[in-house]
Amino acid sequence: MSGGLVALLDDVAALARIAAASVDDIAAGAAKAGAKAAGVVIDDAAVTPQYVSGADPSRELPMIKRIFWGSLRNKLLIILPALLLISAFIPAVIPFILMLGGTYLCYEGAEKVWHKFFGHHAAAEDQPAVDRGAGAEAKVVKGAITTDFILSCEIMVISMTEVADESLWVRALILVVVAFAITVLVYGAVALIVKMDDIGLHLSAKDSAGSKRFGGLLVKGMPAVLATITLVGTVAMLWVGGHIMVQGAHDLGWHQPYDLIHTLEAPFAGIAVVGGFLGWLVNTLCSAVVGLAWGLLVMVVVQPLLKALPFGKGKNEDAHGEGDAHSAAAGHQAAERDSGHTP
Repeated sequence: MSGGLVALLDDVAALARIAAASVDDIAAGAAKAGAKAAGVVIDDAAVTPQYVSGADPSRELPMIKRIFWGSLRNKLLIILPALLLISAFIPAVIPFILMLGGTYLCYEGAEKVWHKFFGHHAAAEDQPAVDRGAGAEAKVVKGAITTDFILSCEIMVISMTEVADESLWVRALILVVVAFAITVLVYGAVALIVKMDDIGLHLSAKDSAGSKRFGGLLVKGMPAVLATITLVGTVAMLWVGGHIMVQGAHDLGWHQPYDLIHTLEAPFAGIAVVGGFLGWLVNTLCSAVVGLAWGLLVMVVVQPLLKALPFGKGKNEDAHGEGDAHSAAAGHQAAERDSGHTP
């Protein structure tokens, strides 16, 4: 009897060790997958604040909450099952889906760069989040969830490729963790960003001179923060998109771009202490250049088609507003609150 109990305890302990190892594998896989998708995550955080800029301050957090749950549904109920089915039955399609997403990233990043230097910026009042008409909130939330669906597809596909060697159930658990973690991270950051000027105004009303000074800096600094997030998001899109295209071309048999980048990276990688960082930086810059070049090429083909289609007009403003428009909207909103126009 005692021998059977000891054997049972040994089996329980073995299962516990296996479970612990699986948890470690899932955590490590989620971290690896999430890090690779960082470029899209930053862009997601850069895009979303425009949808609530200009809204009534009392509705900002409820709107973000609705977008958050919509984003989570996109990832868990639509994208995740589709990816698992594809990976189980037609895994050869995944690299092409990934390269399609990489092309989209390159296109969006190149489009932002082009409009920054050569295009015109949409007025803040024209951004969807500033629309205060009947049913505006539902329309804005729906538009934000639609845009998030595209970005979520990219995040989940990139994450899937990083853990493609794992078993099906481990891939599923890793992607669930990634979906929750990234959605919480993005929309937690968005909530903090859009309420930062409220925090600044609250501090400005304090008696302390230090609080007033810090509150004023928060209010005045928010346009610059939004512009910086947009800049970082654009660079990250080009880097991740370019890297996906280079790696995809290499996997499909076109090795020259991949080999050239690693040849340029090699001399820096051998430098003591900072070699690893410099090698990564060279690789990143080369990938970003590739992403920009590919994105501009796609623009030449796609832009005339978009303009010819009924839904093409205003696409740029609705999907990924420019950083200046973000900044103008945030500044406009803060100015209204400061002057007492909004509660």
